[in-house]
Amino acid sequence: MTKITKRALLAAVATLPLMAGSAWAEGLISIIVNDPANPYWFTEGEVAKATAEGLGYEATVAAHKGDTNTESTLIDTAITNQAAAIILDPANADGSIGAVRKAIDAGIPVFLVNAEINESGLAIAQLVSNNAQGAALGAMQWVDLTGGEGNYVEFFGHPADNNAATRSNGYETVISQYPDMVKLAEEVANWDRTMGYTKMQSLIQANDTINAVIAGNDEMALGAIAALKEAGRMDGVVVGGFDGSPDAADAIRSGELAYSVLQPVAIFSAEAVRQADHFIKTGERLVAEEKQLFDCLMITPENVDKYSAPFTLSE
Repeated sequence: MTKITKRALLAAVATLPLMAGSAWAEGLISIIVNDPANPYWFTEGEVAKATAEGLGYEATVAAHKGDTNTESTLIDTAITNQAAAIILDPANADGSIGAVRKAIDAGIPVFLVNAEINESGLAIAQLVSNNAQGAALGAMQWVDLTGGEGNYVEFFGHPADNNAATRSNGYETVISQYPDMVKLAEEVANWDRTMGYTKMQSLIQANDTINAVIAGNDEMALGAIAALKEAGRMDGVVVGGFDGSPDAADAIRSGELAYSVLQPVAIFSAEAVRQADHFIKTGERLVAEEKQLFDCLMITPENVDKYSAPFTLSE
């Protein structure tokens, strides 16, 4: 599995303006994301679309919202429209395999972004954040801020998304080394802010000693913060997030969110399109490895002023 470092990410960003000049390519690139109501997936789709159009393609963005039936229908549409390539954020690690296979069987190369499927050898590439690295990075920051002791709750993402378990396991690997950190509860909140809010309300009612929250993404963390504030329980509670969304950056500036682990979605979404372009033109992979990991970064009060664009941290 290829690991993409921070230096490589910055180099990739630097090439974006140059790529816009190579506009001789033609054809449709179909981009399918989860739910653009979430700023992470919105950015994923818009960056991929802009990159494809800069390379001379027509590009469309559609959303499956986590539903594999909708995803399958969108793949059918891409096949009908004779897409030159599909950029897909899969709905389900297992449930999306059939949709990917269907596109491949139709002769359309598929490039996965953000989430993986549990089968290798179908997609031309799977470009994802290094979730294990990011989770360890966040957990170490979170433990340091809590002083390595206290009662905490964890918010877990969508169980059908491998990223949820990878992040949770990464948290556990670090936190388990601190016996004075006591987990009061682990709640599934499906990456959703409203669900994070309602689950946190229930947790507050059941526990009066919560002093830390670690979440699998920013939306759940921000929902938890809203509930804590409403209950007058925010003071002294360390809340950590994951994604690096614009709202998370604002919450870090205001002192409500302790940090966020930034996923380089703007980087790997653009890179997936560049790799698709190369494959369309040459029939060969630009990167030999199917699975490619892109390192995460940390957003903290110390560097949040370098948050220059959605999901982008400048040097």
